[in-house]
Amino acid sequence: MLLQAANPIPRPRLGHVETIVVDHRKVTCDGGLGALGHPKVWLAIGGHQTVCPYCSRLFVLQPGAADADGH
Repeated sequence: MLLQAANPIPRPRLGHVETIVVDHRKVTCDGGLGALGHPKVWLAIGGHQTVCPYCSRLFVLQPGAADADGH
């Protein structure tokens, strides 16, 4: 499942948004809690950030990152 949003609005849970800085426009998220996480989803960063629809993790593209990751 590939989701894309230009600048989605994070929906924090309990007042906390985990922010992850990445080097590629295509990222994956599984919630990071092992068996307590969520199904793995692939996310595409359209502008400079995207938010996981399951856990609200914020993925921010590193300044100067390549436009394509070769896949």
